[in-house]
Amino acid sequence: MENLSIVILFLFVLFTLLGTGVWVGLALMGVAWVGMELFTTRPVGDVMLTTVWSASSSWTLTALPLFIWMGEILYRTRLSEDMFKGLSPWMARLPGGLVHTNIVGCTVFAAVSGSSAATLTTVGKMSIPELRKRKYPENMIIGTLSGAATLGLMIPPSLTLIVYGVTINESITKLFFAGIVPGLVLAMMFMTYVAIYSKVSSKWRPDVEDPMTFAEKLQNSRFLLPVLALIVVVIGSMYLGYATPTEAAAFGVIGGLILAASQGSLTWKTFTESLMGATRTSAMIALILAGAAFLSLAMGFTGLPRGLANLIAAWDLSRFELLMVLLVFYIILGCFLDGISSVVLTMAVVEPMIRAAGIDLIWFGIFIVVVVEMAQITPPIGFNLFVMQGMTHHEMGYIARTAVPMFLIMVLMVFVLILFPDLATWLPDNLRQGPN
Repeated sequence: MENLSIVILFLFVLFTLLGTGVWVGLALMGVAWVGMELFTTRPVGDVMLTTVWSASSSWTLTALPLFIWMGEILYRTRLSEDMFKGLSPWMARLPGGLVHTNIVGCTVFAAVSGSSAATLTTVGKMSIPELRKRKYPENMIIGTLSGAATLGLMIPPSLTLIVYGVTINESITKLFFAGIVPGLVLAMMFMTYVAIYSKVSSKWRPDVEDPMTFAEKLQNSRFLLPVLALIVVVIGSMYLGYATPTEAAAFGVIGGLILAASQGSLTWKTFTESLMGATRTSAMIALILAGAAFLSLAMGFTGLPRGLANLIAAWDLSRFELLMVLLVFYIILGCFLDGISSVVLTMAVVEPMIRAAGIDLIWFGIFIVVVVEMAQITPPIGFNLFVMQGMTHHEMGYIARTAVPMFLIMVLMVFVLILFPDLATWLPDNLRQGPN
């Protein structure tokens, strides 16, 4: 009962602060402060200063702002137009046609961005008008783009995986490579859905593309070379053990600046805008991480994580039942919090449970990212829905309905991961051991 009272108090303080518009990071610190004052005799100010400084000065965390800056730079280039030109000739003859450019484009850009919102905006600003012009169904344009953009959370470099790795002190490199195969499998599942829909739907009557010769397709593919080269530099340097995630991120920023300069889109204005955009996003995430670190420490002093872990252990749940409970829990939480907040807010409680259940922490990182991806397209807080509304001016309810099939595919992906855990663990287990 004591643990239940503490949980209720923490939740009451948290949602009161969030409801009044306080930033998430400050709300987490507020909850931790209340918990420390009520349930411990430690000097709260000293503990908070030490914890916030430790959380903010982690060297591993330096990869985060660099990957964010790389995404911001590429967002301001002509990358989306070039990707559409390079992909569309190959996608046109597939069942589902050019809608596949949404999914493949998001998959490609996710490999150099790490951000779901940046992926959605970059791919969407070119594909939406092109697909509308060719009379593809609006619900498929919106739905596939909203869902496929979440691949930015899984395919490396993933900001969510960096935050997860820092929170539980796991190898960022291994987490990155754990996300590659599941990310590609999820993209294939999205494409399979599009292909089936195109065959059974009566609304599927797009314009037929003019046929292109193989030589013409190859010629158009040259537009993909810059982004593919950047992917090889960033991911390849980590895989071969030449670079840590932080160093690979620095290579990515340099490559992004070179790409922007070669396209003529690198001006002093775009440079400063990308830098300020990365600074704002990085500061927001760092504040959330600092608040979460302080809250984790406060919860540790109260004994809450241990108590909840013991409670769930007393339920004698199987590993599968525990994962189902966590699946439902994170889906509900995702309706109210963004993915990074969900991860850092819950890891102090969830980590002891999954360790006790013998669940691989690398595998669980991919599990949690898939579930967090669902939160990007679930109202009322689904961030991708807001970005899509700003781009298309559709009602939020309509956008959410178009994304429902993609949500269900992600649920299916969770069960695929449970049935075939090697999808996430084989690559990191066989990874050439370089710096982490």
